[in-house]
Amino acid sequence: MRSIMKKVYIETYGCQMNVADTEVVFSILGKAGYGRAEQIADADVIMANTCSIRDNAEQRILGRIEQFNIWRKARPGVVTGILGCMAERLKDELLNTGKVDIVAGPDSYRRLPSMIEEALCGRPQIDVLLSREETYADIDPVRMDKNGVSAFISIMRGCNNVCSYCVVPYTRGAERSRDWKSIVREACDCFSRGYREVTLLGQNVDSYNYEGTDFAALLKTVAEAVPGMRIRFSTSNPQDISDEVLLTMASHPNVCRHIHLPVQSGSDRILEKMRRRYTREWYLSRVDRIRELMPDCAISTDVIAGFCSETEEDHRDTLSLFEKVGFDAAYMFYYSERPGTLAARKYPDDVDIATKTRRLEEIIALQNRLSLESNRRDLGKEFMVLVEGPSKKNPDELCGRNPQNKMCVWADKAHKAGDFVRVKVRDCTQATLLCDLAE
Repeated sequence: MRSIMKKVYIETYGCQMNVADTEVVFSILGKAGYGRAEQIADADVIMANTCSIRDNAEQRILGRIEQFNIWRKARPGVVTGILGCMAERLKDELLNTGKVDIVAGPDSYRRLPSMIEEALCGRPQIDVLLSREETYADIDPVRMDKNGVSAFISIMRGCNNVCSYCVVPYTRGAERSRDWKSIVREACDCFSRGYREVTLLGQNVDSYNYEGTDFAALLKTVAEAVPGMRIRFSTSNPQDISDEVLLTMASHPNVCRHIHLPVQSGSDRILEKMRRRYTREWYLSRVDRIRELMPDCAISTDVIAGFCSETEEDHRDTLSLFEKVGFDAAYMFYYSERPGTLAARKYPDDVDIATKTRRLEEIIALQNRLSLESNRRDLGKEFMVLVEGPSKKNPDELCGRNPQNKMCVWADKAHKAGDFVRVKVRDCTQATLLCDLAE
């Protein structure tokens, strides 16, 4: 422990996995004697945990590097670092800018204390080696949910699917699953600390397998170990989500009725080109099975507009699939070529930006209607909601999510974050269920 504690400030970009990784980093650095800075002005070490999934995410972070460098110049002795996927993808390019002192990939976080020490002495550091074993299973994360309500638990790292558009296998490495016993311990620890919801995280949770324990078995074990806690998970791959997982969800009331099932395209031709390993009909059959076993289960998705060679017919296939499924929510983007991926090496990015934008806008408009229709179907229904805290728009209202992952808002001064409250839906917007306390 140093006599004057150095403080670390981290900005986190991208997916929930990055949030979980930042919690791991703070734990590792805390044990090495570093404190956490809430404000960048108080930091001796300024870092960004980064995302490479789309070009605009990287461009935003490159802009932040410029801002970090201003702080670095204004306060001699401050060091800056880039963590995560962007560090893995760009490697020496980041260090060669002269504006970054530390470049650390997703599997090198245990080395951060020594890397920071070297950087503080004026010696820039880089470690982007990927591992086939690292899962950080023994690290007790420093939780970042200020309300102490919801926590993330990484159950696996990396991905073996190698979809043609995706950079994740190159930035996070090969798939490896974490010891199921450590996952259960972490969930129990979260519950003992007052958390009332955990999300089990993986690039493809359905391919989890640790010494014969698959994801269905893990989900069952966690749900039964903490019956007073809600369990969510993300992300599922349509080719892998099994009936066993669905049956486990259906038979355990504390497993939330929501599945995020990325489709990416409604066209079989484009799905094949994306290397998604399922067809439109397979996807629809999985949706039918979900609704057969859990009629109240919400389904959300990801979609990419304007992938290489996408035609108007392919686009219409995507629109028709959205209509057929009636997604409750969706994350929608147009295709952004990522260097090093199979698509970048093999297929020309031949859909012009105007067409990509127009197709994306059509998907968004359709999903906005579907989301509103989904919420209108909930009018008059009652839900048990986990309170997250005050509504952003009105401090006299509370907000929280129901089991279907829909945001609910209601007037309430009697409850607090972490309480379970039964509410009744009286109205809705496209994004929110407007509720009253149930009688």
